[in-house]
Amino acid sequence: MTPDKIRAVAQLWALALALSALPVAAGQRWPATPEIRPALVVALLLLPSLLLGLLLLVRWRLPGQGTESGDCEHSEQL
Repeated sequence: MTPDKIRAVAQLWALALALSALPVAAGQRWPATPEIRPALVVALLLLPSLLLGLLLLVRWRLPGQGTESGDCEHSEQL
């Protein structure tokens, strides 16, 4: 593994560790159990997935999209 790869993995690991510490800190600060709101739970579970799907749909381009059918450089090789 290269030093750059090790550094990237270490940064990602440190970020995950910091994010996992946030709920622990919040639990110590606010020990009472929060009220469960079904709409909020559904939003927290579905919104990230929906946003990621929307991002993929907007940025994803199929091969040859935006060019004419005879313009594709791979068509001559096949």
